[in-house]
Amino acid sequence: MPTQIFVNLPVKDLDRSVAFFTALGFTFNPQFTDKNATCMIISDSIFAMLLVEPFFKTFTPHALCDATTHTEAILALSVESKAKVDEMVGAALAAGGTEPRARTDMGFMYNCAFADPDGHIWEIFWMDPAVVAGQPQNA
Repeated sequence: MPTQIFVNLPVKDLDRSVAFFTALGFTFNPQFTDKNATCMIISDSIFAMLLVEPFFKTFTPHALCDATTHTEAILALSVESKAKVDEMVGAALAAGGTEPRARTDMGFMYNCAFADPDGHIWEIFWMDPAVVAGQPQNA
């Protein structure tokens, strides 16, 4: 079995978070969904567990970070094209997300970020497959 990653994120309103990420095209595993949490499917091996804050707090003795005022992490997701970067970030903004910074186009890499309703930052990026394969970038 390949290694999987489950990123756990605290959310204030689970229904609001599900509606937001559904608008971006994500689906959820009903087997791991109840009033306290849901399992958002990002890929065959990447998942985001969206946990309501009181439930999330049962997993840690530490105070939760307010992601609207502090950065706890930046979650970076690769996509297949520059157009897909724009499409996903556009959907996030239309669904109520915010854009914490301007897009960056370095030629071989293009990225943009959005903050979800709880302030978690999602970096969406495309990278030239030739550069990923170790070939020199086009000048």
